[in-house]
Amino acid sequence: MSEATNPSANAALFDLTGRTAIVTGASRGLGQGFARALANAGADLVITSRDRKRLAPFEGEIRALGRRAVSLELDVRDLSSITRMAAEATAAFGHLDILVNNAGCNVRKPALDVTWDDWNLMLDTNLRGSFFVAQAVARGMVERRYGRIINISSVTSVSGYAGLGPYGASRGGIRQLTMSLADDWGKYGVTVNCLAPGWFHTEQTNALYQDPAWVEYLCERIPLKRPGEAHDLDSAVVFLAAESSRYITGQTLLVDGGISVGAVRALPSFAPVSSPISKNAPIEKEPRK
Repeated sequence: MSEATNPSANAALFDLTGRTAIVTGASRGLGQGFARALANAGADLVITSRDRKRLAPFEGEIRALGRRAVSLELDVRDLSSITRMAAEATAAFGHLDILVNNAGCNVRKPALDVTWDDWNLMLDTNLRGSFFVAQAVARGMVERRYGRIINISSVTSVSGYAGLGPYGASRGGIRQLTMSLADDWGKYGVTVNCLAPGWFHTEQTNALYQDPAWVEYLCERIPLKRPGEAHDLDSAVVFLAAESSRYITGQTLLVDGGISVGAVRALPSFAPVSSPISKNAPIEKEPRK
């Protein structure tokens, strides 16, 4: 029976039993969602945050699923912190198979109000931090000839949004970095892909979602007509972490409800739902010259 027709073989493609994953920025939001999804698929977890104490309740949740879990302190703006985290994670589990490069930050400001420090905070955290975390973890992956690196980017890597200039630049940089690292490390059996969420309601974005008019405006522009929910990313992160994506590298997977298509209403709002253009509607003809 072929892999395509064998249910147990298909299930094995998404089974992370025996694998060890690192998820950075796992004290809240999407980071916790990524870690939870990987644990549910069978992976043991290293979870990180700048404040290790904030990870304690979540570490307990992961252990309750029957997985091993270790919490480590990590400041992605500090190279010594990155180096120490990678060494401690390797010592805890012996090997590291999966990295979800999630730690990041954002400052929303009109471009004319962005300061030098704002720029440095976002680029140092989101872009430089992601590179050096990947570098530190990839050393062991390259030696073992196996690894899955998932860099977390954003729909802002492919679309422009006012007020998100430096953030979009950092996320676009991650998309480009992903392609370069995929070429660098592919020969060692390490895949590097980019997961780019769209507009999700998280703790960091909660203030935006308190404005009903803005939410309506947003949903009108999303083909699926709703913001993302954390569990919408579960299957995507497991897919990129597992054998299911073994021949995929250097790619960006957008999980955004379709907002990146950039669609605008090209038909009158009164057009029937069952047919884009009413059969009885008159056909406009060019005037005869």
